[in-house]
Order: sequence, then C-alpha cells, then structure tokens
Amino acid sequence: MKYLLMIYGNEEKWAAIPPDEFAAVIAKQEAFNSRYAATGELLGAYGLGTAATAKLVRRTEGLPAVTDGPYLEAKEHFASFYLLECPSEERAAEIAADMPWADEYPVELWPVPHESPINRRR
Repeated sequence: MKYLLMIYGNEEKWAAIPPDEFAAVIAKQEAFNSRYAATGELLGAYGLGTAATAKLVRRTEGLPAVTDGPYLEAKEHFASFYLLECPSEERAAEIAADMPWADEYPVELWPVPHESPINRRR
C-alpha cells in the first residue's frame, strides 16, 4: 500500500532557523530520506516552492486561466511530500513519526488507495 506524507511550512518558519543550524537541519532530513530509500519504503521526497510561487490553473473556454495561488488562504502551506510504500498503515505512521520535524510539527499521513495504471509502466 502506498502512503503520502505531507508537511506544512511557511517562510517565517524557515527564516527562524538560525543560518549556522540550517545545514544540520537539512542533513537530518536527508538522513531520513536515505534511511527509508535504502529500505525501499521511500519512493520519493519532494520539497515545493514557496506559496508566492504557487499558481492556480483553471480552464476557461478551453484555455488555461492562471492566477496566483495557493488554493487555500492559510498561514502555513503545503511544503513537502513523501511517497511511501509500506506493508501497513502502522509502519507508515512509524516512518512519519521518525520525520525530523515531527517532534515540533505534525506530519499528515494519507493512504493512497488508487493508482493510475500508467504508473505501473515505469
């Protein structure tokens, strides 16, 4: 079963990390990524751009209509996501709880029960 882990953030949160500690914070996250990539449970880890770079795309009269985003007005925004493949939700929750940020900020855990057949062609 696949699971999606999502973390939230904002520019204020990232700016609050002292510059001399930033490399260590990133190293902790990369160690997490490497640990679960090595077990085969982490399929991908992706950091997103800032909320200021997000766009909303709709179709108007058959053409893309692009406006500034994100979709939800909130203090924090969707910042990173991780795709796991685990034998159980309990295992996915263990991995989510091991996320370096999990002691300060929650990690959303979503089951991914549906997958396009196109993914199996890769």
